[in-house]
Amino acid sequence: KADFINFISDQEWKSIEPISSWFGPSSLLMSSMSALFQLSMWIRHCHGYLTENLGIPVWGSYALFALATLFCGLILGLVSRDFARGRLC
Repeated sequence: KADFINFISDQEWKSIEPISSWFGPSSLLMSSMSALFQLSMWIRHCHGYLTENLGIPVWGSYALFALATLFCGLILGLVSRDFARGRLC
């Protein structure tokens, strides 16, 4: 505690370089990391719901998530292909 008070009172904080804007809390990088963390928490919640409340076996939950991942990849691949060909612009 005393070290922190001395750090502030002696203005030692002025000698520390500020962090890059890439690593600031409001940057695109950190916002994206936050969104990925929230997505992982949502997937964890869904997995718990599927296995505990609906009684689906763990392997069945994994299979559902694998199919959903493949389906999302298919849709994103088709959409990006159409954008590249200029059909959706």
